[in-house]
Amino acid sequence: MNLQANNTAAATADPNKLMDRLPRDFGEIVNILLQDGVLTRKQIEYAARVQSKIYNSKTMLAVIKELKFIDDEQIRNTIRENLASVRIGELLVELGLISQTVLEAGLNLQAEEKPKKKLGEVLVNHHLIDERKLIEVLSLQLGFPFVEPEFTTIDRQLFSTAPLRVYKSHNFIPIRYEGDKIIVAFVDPLDHRDIDEANKIFNQRVIPAITTKKSLHEALNRIEPSARPQTAVTSQKDSIVEIVDSLILAAIREKNVSDIHLEPLQDRLRARFRMDGVLMHFKDYPLDYMAGITSRIKVLCEADITEKRRHQGGRILFEYKEEIMDLRVSFYITVHGEKIVLRLLNRQSELLNIDDLGLSPRMMERFRLDALDCPSGVVLVTGPTGSGKTSTVYSCINYLNSPQVSIITAEEPVEYVIDGISQCSINPKINLTFDETLRHIVRQDPDIIVIGEIRDTFSAGVAVQAALTGHKVLTTFHTEDSIGGLIRLLNMDVDAFLISSTVVCIVAQRLLRKICSACSEPYRPTPAEILRLGYNPRELHGARFKKGRGCPHCRYTGYKGRLAVFEILILNEAVRDGLLQRKTSHQIRKISTDTTGLVTLFEDGFFKAAKGITTVEEVLRTLPRLQKSRPLEELRRLLGD
Repeated sequence: MNLQANNTAAATADPNKLMDRLPRDFGEIVNILLQDGVLTRKQIEYAARVQSKIYNSKTMLAVIKELKFIDDEQIRNTIRENLASVRIGELLVELGLISQTVLEAGLNLQAEEKPKKKLGEVLVNHHLIDERKLIEVLSLQLGFPFVEPEFTTIDRQLFSTAPLRVYKSHNFIPIRYEGDKIIVAFVDPLDHRDIDEANKIFNQRVIPAITTKKSLHEALNRIEPSARPQTAVTSQKDSIVEIVDSLILAAIREKNVSDIHLEPLQDRLRARFRMDGVLMHFKDYPLDYMAGITSRIKVLCEADITEKRRHQGGRILFEYKEEIMDLRVSFYITVHGEKIVLRLLNRQSELLNIDDLGLSPRMMERFRLDALDCPSGVVLVTGPTGSGKTSTVYSCINYLNSPQVSIITAEEPVEYVIDGISQCSINPKINLTFDETLRHIVRQDPDIIVIGEIRDTFSAGVAVQAALTGHKVLTTFHTEDSIGGLIRLLNMDVDAFLISSTVVCIVAQRLLRKICSACSEPYRPTPAEILRLGYNPRELHGARFKKGRGCPHCRYTGYKGRLAVFEILILNEAVRDGLLQRKTSHQIRKISTDTTGLVTLFEDGFFKAAKGITTVEEVLRTLPRLQKSRPLEELRRLLGD
């Protein structure tokens, strides 16, 4: 169906015939809104013309809502008053959760299912839609409260009103009284058969809520233990040791998880994984498990299990497939208990070749010739936590490592073990501190010194002094961009002439999510996005923007994996003079872009979005825009790609 053509036709059609066209062209909800007098034919005609002209396909309901002809409350009321006539598939399409193509695929799969299943269940089982996303959006859009019975106190007397088999066959469970009404959680609150059955049992006093099938069955099993299959292994029977081990193993097997977050909430312990730089929900545990899980992790990392009032830290060496995984652990006291974060380290497979970092050809050439191949000087890699600084530093070490060179490091902790270099892992518990290590490091006759992080005036001074005596120094720093690295060194009371004499290069970087290759499709930025980018349409000539549609391969996010964007400042005489004259960061940035060919983080990210590797949305979400970006054609010349 050519939706835009149909919309244009609708705009010029006979108004008396428009009503007959609505169910097919614009959706059931729009039709009902028109029949109820909430919308007029004139409004729908205008919305159809608008829909036919917008760049990105939107449902008619979304267009009407953006035009402010209706609001969310009116949509919710309409759906709830017409539950019997609204079909779940059409509703999902109208709300923009799935496409018409996905709906048709789901209906075909449903026709083949034996025994026959509900459409929502088929869509979830075949990974055509994520269940949690489906539930949350339906809850928000339809106004049904989102309830998770496995973490909710259920009124046992109310539960005994009907036999267990009724709850299991109709997929609902009563929760509690709300005045003279009863909150009942349904897996599918749009199924009028289930609603009718609940109303018959509870005398028409039902307030529908929405829940997941898993949560419903966990609650039923908890209340009626005899109903569980004898062979089933439930979470309540799992030992705490198995729970912790399975949690860590699940994170390791995902391959792109950098952190595990265990967060105590009011009614549960929530586990989330940081995947591709974004936190994703993994699993929830009952509050009863929290004390045991916390104690188990404390035992593994040799923290004090009796201390529950102060923050703590530790380290776990976890065996997996004949390898030792290094996990850094942090315990943080919150109002609901101890939050635990485990960072996964020592991933040998992530040690990248310098050519695989993602630097553009000309940027890589300058970085090699003017920074890494220099006999001495400080190379700073800057960025916030989790921006890939350590991976870049280790790639540089790998590039520089040879039998003719002595490389020595001071790190907290050692994150990658590389043959042929001397790596020291700082351990304050035995007084092996940064200060102590840095005092001895230059006595080891090194050619290259790697300092894990410049964290104070002392470590900054050691890096500068080592460079003055002819050593090459690689280190990391927490700043927003490359110019910020120079400014922060000045604020740490390092003299400007020492910085200009020793720092040869500053690399600023960020990590952006890559578009999933399995579901990427061409994308045209909206006028609002183009305006936020700071461009006009003429400057985007030759761009090939893309966006992920969402699929099982990427967990319906549209992203899979990450890529780095860079800003490399090679200090030339003009930049050094600006530093000595204590010019502002804006002035130094202007000098750098004019004289060194500096390409900013935002420009590098935008260029990669224009190549279809990442999205405009990701660039705007992640990267600082500190000056007007140059046209795409000029960036192509500067980056040599």
